[in-house]
Amino acid sequence: MSTSRATFNSVANKIKMGKKLEKGLKEKNASAVSQDEENPNKTPEPYSCTGNFQADFTELCRRNSMTYIPPIIPRARPPTVMGHTESGKPDKGKGKAPQAPVEPDPDPEQDLDGEGVEAPPKTFTMKDKFEYFRPSVQVEMENFDKPDTVTEIYIRGWKIVEPIMEIFKQCWPKMAKLHTINLWNCGLSGEVITILASTITEIPEMRNLVLDGNTVVEENWHELMGEESPIQNLSLRHCGITDKGAEQIGQALGSTKRCNTKLISLNLSGNRITDVGAEHLALGLRMNRNLMSLSLASNFIGDKGASKIAEILSRFPLTHEEVVERRKHFSEKDFPERNKSPPGSRRDGSKDRPASVRSQSHMDKDKKGSKASAKKKDPKGKDAKEEEKHDKTKKKEKEDKTLTKKESRGTKGDKSGTVGGRSSGVFNINRPLIMASIAADTKGNKGKGKGKDKTKQAAQEVEDLSGGEVVNPLTDVADFIDGQLWVSGNRVLINLNLSRNKIAESGMNNLLKAMQYQTTILMDNKSGGTGLMRIALLKNKISPEHDVMRKLNDIMLHKDPYYKQPPQTPDGQSTT
Repeated sequence: MSTSRATFNSVANKIKMGKKLEKGLKEKNASAVSQDEENPNKTPEPYSCTGNFQADFTELCRRNSMTYIPPIIPRARPPTVMGHTESGKPDKGKGKAPQAPVEPDPDPEQDLDGEGVEAPPKTFTMKDKFEYFRPSVQVEMENFDKPDTVTEIYIRGWKIVEPIMEIFKQCWPKMAKLHTINLWNCGLSGEVITILASTITEIPEMRNLVLDGNTVVEENWHELMGEESPIQNLSLRHCGITDKGAEQIGQALGSTKRCNTKLISLNLSGNRITDVGAEHLALGLRMNRNLMSLSLASNFIGDKGASKIAEILSRFPLTHEEVVERRKHFSEKDFPERNKSPPGSRRDGSKDRPASVRSQSHMDKDKKGSKASAKKKDPKGKDAKEEEKHDKTKKKEKEDKTLTKKESRGTKGDKSGTVGGRSSGVFNINRPLIMASIAADTKGNKGKGKGKDKTKQAAQEVEDLSGGEVVNPLTDVADFIDGQLWVSGNRVLINLNLSRNKIAESGMNNLLKAMQYQTTILMDNKSGGTGLMRIALLKNKISPEHDVMRKLNDIMLHKDPYYKQPPQTPDGQSTT
């Protein structure tokens, strides 16, 4: 009895202790909850994104107290038919793994009257009502098993406000493989564009940005083309861009101060750009040598805008501001010591200068006789240095004269490079002009003795002078004609779309002259680019059967990289 009573007492004590512990834990939790209730404004710890877009976006939306969190789903793809290859033919052949047995079709459903009900097709899936129209974020991934491999993001048809864009600003820079963002018809505002412009600079692999169907009142699209922007392909179709936005885009493309060096393709079709906006875009193309494709289809561009674009594609005179920048560039390039701060003169800082400078000046007055003897003994004295400088200036003047002669020889009879019978002399010391003169010499030496050696030597000099750098339009070879400096136009642009505008015969004539000029200049020099290879001019105010259109088509047909000559018959005639 005593042993059973002892065990009973021990069990009872353990139960009492357990109840006390539970009571203490409950009181502790209650106190913690009461403290949280007392401090409802206590901010949680900041969330650091991990690169998992779905987890990061959901958590940040939850912390933002959003009532509806848009789901992140894979982008829809067309369904594939089982048992067929990509070519649409059934799989045949030996050595393939045995296929699983085909399950029999279920019995057809019947309605209340006992008639058969047609089964839904298997090419799509049925969803709840209006689920398709709910906001969602569609993504493309390299590997659907790895959520941190998102490469493309598509958002369509729901308004993106500033809080949502702030969440994206935290998520997207942590995504190492993201390179494409497509925001179609998302009701973007000027503030959202500003946030987006600051976000894309932090995304490591960002290249493509599509913002079609977003009408922004501020038209601050140029912020997406800043100096730090990594965008290579930008699409702004049907964004209601006017001449105001086109002017800002043109300034972002290029000016005398800076140029965009990343953007390759720009699509501005379906906007409200007129001749004024086209002129601003053409001004941006004066200095830009990186953009390769420009679409201005379905706008309101007429003959003036087309003529301005044609001028930029052929050749154009430099403005006063551009001439000043050209001189600055050459002075900095050929005389870099001018940018350095000059050494302190004897009169500089008379109060703080050392006493030795003052005593040296007094000593120089007392030693005039010794200076004369020193000049005789030392051939490299002050007079000798002055003579060397004089010889160098004479030598440079001779080189300038020879260069101007070579330049005047290569301009085919026009009065280039001379002003009243004298050489302009300001721009004759630049490297591109030396390269042009070397090329002219090599052409003149063809067929003569030792021509091959001179050609090799000239080619080597051209390679040494060029240094593999992209030619700045301001430093290109210029022709001095009628008091103006003319330089070659933009030959880097290879695709231009001007369809569905208001261009008539006058504008088409100027475009034809520009294409003829590019074709002629490319026969002699292809270093500046290939020129336009495709130009679309359909549905303008001119018939496709017009002579100008036929000539343009004949020129551009052979420049098209996908053009194939028709096969010829044994008689030597083409089949077409």
